[in-house]
Amino acid sequence: MEVDKVPAREEPKYGGIKAMPFIIGNETFEKLGTIGTSSNLLVYLTTVFNMKSITATNLINVFNGTCNFGTVLGAFLSDTYLGRYKTLGIASISSFTGMLLLALTAAISKLHPPHCGTAETSICLEPTTGQLAFLLCGFALLIIGASGIRPCNLAFGADQFNPNTESGRKGINSFFNWYYFTFTFAMMVSLTVIVYIQSSINWAIGLAIPTFLMFLSCVFFFVGTKIYVIILPEGSPLTSMVQVLVAAIKKRRLNLPQQSQNTLFNHVSVKTINSELPYTDQFRFLNKASILSPQDQIKEDGSAVNPWRLCSIQQVEEVKCVVRVFPIWVAGLVYYIVLVQMQTYVVFQTLQSDRRLYNASNFKIPAASYAVFSMLSMSIWIPIYDRLIVPFLRKITKKEAGITVLQKMGIGLVIAVFTMLVSAVVETRRRNTALRHPTLGIEPRRGEISAMSANWLIPQLALAGLSEAFTVIAQIEFFYKQFPENMRSFAGSFLFCGFALASYMSSLLISIVHRTTRTSDTENWLAEDLNKGKLDYFYYLVAGLEVLDFGYFLICAKWYKYKGTQNDHNLEVAMDKLEPTKPLV
Repeated sequence: MEVDKVPAREEPKYGGIKAMPFIIGNETFEKLGTIGTSSNLLVYLTTVFNMKSITATNLINVFNGTCNFGTVLGAFLSDTYLGRYKTLGIASISSFTGMLLLALTAAISKLHPPHCGTAETSICLEPTTGQLAFLLCGFALLIIGASGIRPCNLAFGADQFNPNTESGRKGINSFFNWYYFTFTFAMMVSLTVIVYIQSSINWAIGLAIPTFLMFLSCVFFFVGTKIYVIILPEGSPLTSMVQVLVAAIKKRRLNLPQQSQNTLFNHVSVKTINSELPYTDQFRFLNKASILSPQDQIKEDGSAVNPWRLCSIQQVEEVKCVVRVFPIWVAGLVYYIVLVQMQTYVVFQTLQSDRRLYNASNFKIPAASYAVFSMLSMSIWIPIYDRLIVPFLRKITKKEAGITVLQKMGIGLVIAVFTMLVSAVVETRRRNTALRHPTLGIEPRRGEISAMSANWLIPQLALAGLSEAFTVIAQIEFFYKQFPENMRSFAGSFLFCGFALASYMSSLLISIVHRTTRTSDTENWLAEDLNKGKLDYFYYLVAGLEVLDFGYFLICAKWYKYKGTQNDHNLEVAMDKLEPTKPLV
């Protein structure tokens, strides 16, 4: 099947809106099939595989962390060898196979341990080595799939728009918002319908449905092949970055010329897909990589004979783009811990709360389904923000996006602090209700169920969703726009690497708190029975970390300098010449 493969510097026929149904369809079914199911894996591991809550939580954190951290390898293979199209194709097939193995662990009785009794003293058999190995094989394939899909899907969709036109730039901005809208909609369906089938009807059927949806995801992706714009990889962008660092170190004793911008080596390859960047004075040490010394030789095409000794200003500025992003990325690590708690301990809170629709009802909402309120919050807010608030802000600030991406991140970080404070207050109420009032029975292997309605958890979940709508979407846009064009898959992996490290950090934090607050074998802040613990204290601890993180973010945001292009720089210089007495803002 023929596709539009775009060699460097050749103007492609952008698919734009025509390609969106296939890309969004692939993403929607992939999320329905895998991410939605992963939100209920905690319940699956504790009820079907009879794991303890701490063991299951840490395994889920490691699984999520590895899925996200694997995006670095997926991005490297995409940007260096395979390209985004091939990477997405291979990853989609791997995710489907992983979901199939996971469904088999539920459908075949020999692939999971016997079901536990309902009594508090009933004996539960742990999974055998073979059962655990089969489960982990499914996880491994899901990790491979996530490692390829997550860093490439968003960038591949944005590739379909022309960034050099006003309509293309607006299309990209809206694409980021609507992409996340469809993602949250898919999560809502998964967290209600699919999770209900898994928890209340049958795990085998509940896992077979998302497996079929993952198959549809593969079909949607490959059907749109003929429409896609496929940008071929240029080779490893990491090699160019390392060359700059090596050349700067080799020339560390040389002095930069006074008029560096006009005297440093500045060769831009005609084959690159990257936009030409203007010279900047930040990280001046790196500029030494572009000093022309008597030992340096130039080829006929204008490039350096030895790129490990002489690099162009363009290469240096591309490295600076990545270096500047790093402190902002670090600020997101502590923020993501809030989102991790909404996926783990909130589930345990709901299990020991009143999940009935109303007092006389026998129907209980599945614990994992409460995460839908976070998704609902995002789904309501994103269209309002994109269609109503952004146009209003655009008139006031004269900015294309209304406010800057760093301002959006900051708003989300503030909301995250209030999310944890509200979470702590609600948990205090839940525990006090369980200890001082009649309970509604016993949750197997945990403790007594509080009479407090689980609906009290909705405000914290809604706040978490609102925070995510600001911060995470802003980070997606920030990484995509601030990285060089040939590293946009890496840009996607940066976000998920943050999720990965946050999962590991959360797991480490939980382990530290579990050990340092232990008063007996069964009592600590994060006890198996939340009524015997102090989960609210843990939430206050996370809130304190978020306050410190926000202060660090403000320092980084004030220091940050957005990436520009040479055209923007030339326009600024021309305007300065027309109005020489006007100070630059």
